[in-house]
Amino acid sequence: MTTHHAPAQEESTGAGAVTLDGSSLGIADVVRLARPGPGAPSVPVVLSPEAVDRSLRSVRMRDALLARGAPVYGVTTGFGGSADMRIGPEGAAETQRNLIMYHLNGVGPYAPPEVVRATLLIRANCLARGDSAIRPLVIERLLRHLATDVLPRVPERGSLGASGDLVPLCYVAAALLGVGETQVDGRTVPLAAAQRAAGLAPLELEAKEGLALINGTAFTTAFAALAVHDAARLAAAAEITTALACEALTGNASHFDEFIQRAKPHPGQGTSAAMIRRVLSGSRLTTTYEELAAGEGALTGSGVTRQARRIQDPYSLRCAPQVIGVLRSTLEWADPWITTEMNSSTDNPLFSPDDERLHHGGNFYAGHVGQAMDSLKLAVSNVGDLLDRQLALLVDERFSLGLPANLVPPGPRTRAGLHHGFKGMQIAASAVTAEALKLAGPASVFSRSTEAHNQDKVSMATIAAREARTVVELTRQVTAITLLASVQALELRGLHRASPAARRVHALVRADVPFTDHDRRMDHDIAYAAGLLLHGTLAEAAFGA
Repeated sequence: MTTHHAPAQEESTGAGAVTLDGSSLGIADVVRLARPGPGAPSVPVVLSPEAVDRSLRSVRMRDALLARGAPVYGVTTGFGGSADMRIGPEGAAETQRNLIMYHLNGVGPYAPPEVVRATLLIRANCLARGDSAIRPLVIERLLRHLATDVLPRVPERGSLGASGDLVPLCYVAAALLGVGETQVDGRTVPLAAAQRAAGLAPLELEAKEGLALINGTAFTTAFAALAVHDAARLAAAAEITTALACEALTGNASHFDEFIQRAKPHPGQGTSAAMIRRVLSGSRLTTTYEELAAGEGALTGSGVTRQARRIQDPYSLRCAPQVIGVLRSTLEWADPWITTEMNSSTDNPLFSPDDERLHHGGNFYAGHVGQAMDSLKLAVSNVGDLLDRQLALLVDERFSLGLPANLVPPGPRTRAGLHHGFKGMQIAASAVTAEALKLAGPASVFSRSTEAHNQDKVSMATIAAREARTVVELTRQVTAITLLASVQALELRGLHRASPAARRVHALVRADVPFTDHDRRMDHDIAYAAGLLLHGTLAEAAFGA
């Protein structure tokens, strides 16, 4: 029986405090704080002095407007389609609590802790820009919940991605009031009890503060930031797996030649081909066009003969840089888009103390995030389909150039017909690939007019981001299965002839997953290999990073 050990968690880099100023939070910061490794030291998160000052100035401007009795959306008016209702200043604070309570109607599965942590961090950073008329005390309370890991349970479904993430962010805002539930040691408990244990007291919100907390894109952007990070790791894993499959199938390494990439100079394609070449360097299993042509000899006159070997490999190998490169190119613009979103003021209205102007607008509309996530899931699912096709070549003796069917090794433990090796693994990969491809369709085109036609055009970015998260996860599982099959095939082909990088990857996988010489349970193998991809351990082994 195989004992599986969890792959090493990614290490926190830059263990110093993270200072929020509303303009410099990076995706790496979000991942580091959303996914603290077991036993990792906590990372303090603090507001910059400038963020505190800007926030206080906008609060003073808000109070001055209240004192004048000026109409301010969501402060002295109703919400959304009820904005024509004026509310006296004495009712402004009560209205904020009511706003939060009537949006507590989310449905579906609860967001995982990493998403809730990322949401708390991103919302705090957006508010740190100081445009939202919210006290630093309230922003710091978000960070205290992050530091103590008192995380509200937030249903995933219910946000249109405009007017921000109203429904999910209300669960975050309600937590500051002591309302909701949280998880403690796997048990669901009242959040107020966990707050007391952590030394946190419920807050009383002032005018505009409830709206500032919920009228933003932090929940959507949390999913997006994690998906972008994981998709970048997936691109590298797909290139490594492609290289191993190419070796196992004695493929033509000329397909990845630098000349081809210069002839079509998409940066993502060039990077992808270069990564595959790095893994293949030193291989004695792959071949080249020149070697294949020389082995055939010259054919003259009108003769016709069948070559012993095709001079071109199937598209799933030959076109791998053109497929994975699209993912890399998508990430080149998706990453800065998501970074911009989580360093933006995404609520309404916004306060400009410098010129004493109040601005009503639509920064809560997560259109850039929706577009980025719809594009990301399309690129990622295509990578999953590519690797599923590589797996089909590896397990089918008609196309694997001498590998046994389903990678079942010959020997006394595998009498003909009694064992089926990777047959079931291919079935699982086909199913998972199909699910990823099904989710690849765009969500952002399905705008629905709602809320008395006030919100008559919405981004649906939250759905796109959640689906991108799922597509990345599914494709990681397909990649893990193809990686395991490639490692098995390398041993059958002759590991001693594989490239140094491929042998390092093989050793990493074999540290926990044994050679498959009889039919056995393999789902734990997939989970272990997927962990190597997620935490970057696979790339470290291949590239020595």
